[in-house]
Amino acid sequence: MSTPSKPMLITANYVSGYKIDRVLGLTYGITVRTRGIGGNFMAGLRTLKGGEVNEYTEMATQARQQALDRLGEHASALGANAVISVMFDSTEIGQTMDEIIAFGTAVVVTPVASPPETVRLS
Repeated sequence: MSTPSKPMLITANYVSGYKIDRVLGLTYGITVRTRGIGGNFMAGLRTLKGGEVNEYTEMATQARQQALDRLGEHASALGANAVISVMFDSTEIGQTMDEIIAFGTAVVVTPVASPPETVRLS
């Protein structure tokens, strides 16, 4: 039994070289993250000297990736093979947690029969 491939996640509202056959609707992936007391303490010390706070950068990167992974899982469950207009949003919850959501429109796409033509502007 073969494993279904992950859907394409596209920030544009179209997929170059494909046509949209069906629009399945909104799809999303959510995660809520917080740093432990140790991570917050180390990040607090880092703010004293200034510069990037690596602990939070790493957490934000992991949270966004997890939201994207969950977006793909939700889109697959809907029957999509692509998600267009993918975006992120985030909200602080109770001053200690962050909700990160990745969302877009789940679609079914198929390759176009002929290759796309190059557009030339004079």
